[in-house]
Amino acid sequence: MDAGGREAEGALSTEEAFGVIDQVCEAGRPIVVLSGGEPLLREDIYEIAQYGTDQGLRMVMGSSGVLIDRASAACLREAGISAVAISLDSADPEVHDSFRGMSGVWEKAVQAIRYCRDEGMNVQINTSIIQSDISSLDSVISLGMSLGVCDYQVFFPVPSGRGRDFGTGSPGEYEDLIRHILLHYRNREVNIRPTCAPQFRRIADNLGIRNGRWGRGCIAGISYCRIYANGDVTPCPYLPVSAGNVRNTPFSRIWHQSEIFTALRDINRLTGKCGRCDFKEVCGGCRARAYRGADAFSTSWCDGLARPESLGGELCAEDPWCPYQPGEVPK
Repeated sequence: MDAGGREAEGALSTEEAFGVIDQVCEAGRPIVVLSGGEPLLREDIYEIAQYGTDQGLRMVMGSSGVLIDRASAACLREAGISAVAISLDSADPEVHDSFRGMSGVWEKAVQAIRYCRDEGMNVQINTSIIQSDISSLDSVISLGMSLGVCDYQVFFPVPSGRGRDFGTGSPGEYEDLIRHILLHYRNREVNIRPTCAPQFRRIADNLGIRNGRWGRGCIAGISYCRIYANGDVTPCPYLPVSAGNVRNTPFSRIWHQSEIFTALRDINRLTGKCGRCDFKEVCGGCRARAYRGADAFSTSWCDGLARPESLGGELCAEDPWCPYQPGEVPK
C-alpha cells in the first residue's frame, strides 16, 4: 500500500463508514477487521469500532502496535474490539525495525501485545517470513508464547509496494519452507496458519495434518474481501481489482452479485493445472498471483485498482508460484 502520514485521497467519512457497516449487516454477520495502513491513525477509529459493536458485529483490529499504549488499549476494549493482530516480524529488534523502516517500533509492538492482553483482548501475532530458515519464525513464536499468544498468521511475501524486494526464493524453496513449518509445529500448542500460501492445504493434507480452523487455502472473494479507504471492494489486498464501490453500489449487491466474486467462487472456472488439480477445493491457488501470471515473479503490485472493464489478467488461471503438477506423487 502507498503508506504515509496522510489519509488516502477520497477516504470515507465517519458517517460514510457507519453506512458501510450498515450495508455489511444487510449481507450477513461477518468478522470486521479494522486495518490499514495503520487504523489507529484515524481519529474516529474508536467511534467506528463502537458503531460496529453496537450493530452486533464482531470487531477486531490489525495494527503495527506502534500507537497502542495502555490508554488506547483500554479504549479499544471499551469500543468492543475483541481481538487485535499485532505485526511482529522478528524476535530481534534490529531486524524488525529495519523491516518496518523505523527505529524503536519492535519495543512498541511487544508492549502493545502486553497492553492488549492486560485488557483481556485476544492477541494474534502476524509475522512475515523475511528469512528462509525456520529459526527466525521459531524465535518469534517463542517470544509470543512468553507473552501469552497462541495464534499466529505467517505471511509469505508478496512482492508489493515497499516490500517488492523481499522474497523466499524459488517456488520450490517456498514450498519446502511451508512443509517445514507445518511439520515443525504440528504437535505444538499453537495455532498457525500460513497466509498468501494457499498450497499449504495440499501440503498439510499430504502430511496428514488437519486443523478445523484453517478453512480454504485462498479465501479471496469467497469468505473474505477488503473495503479500501475510498470504498472500493476487492477480493483481497493483493488482488487490486475493484468489484464495485460502496458509495454507489450496496455492499450486499457487490458481495452476492459481482461478476468477480461469482467467478472466484466457482471452482469449475479454474483453468490450467489449478483446474485439473485434485486439491482445488481446499487450495484454489493464489488468485492474486494467477491474475499477475508470469509477472508474479517480477513486478510490484498494488499500484492502483483496476476496473472490471479493464482487467488485464485472468482471475481463474493457474497459480504460477505453485510447482505442484496434478497427479504427481506427494513428497
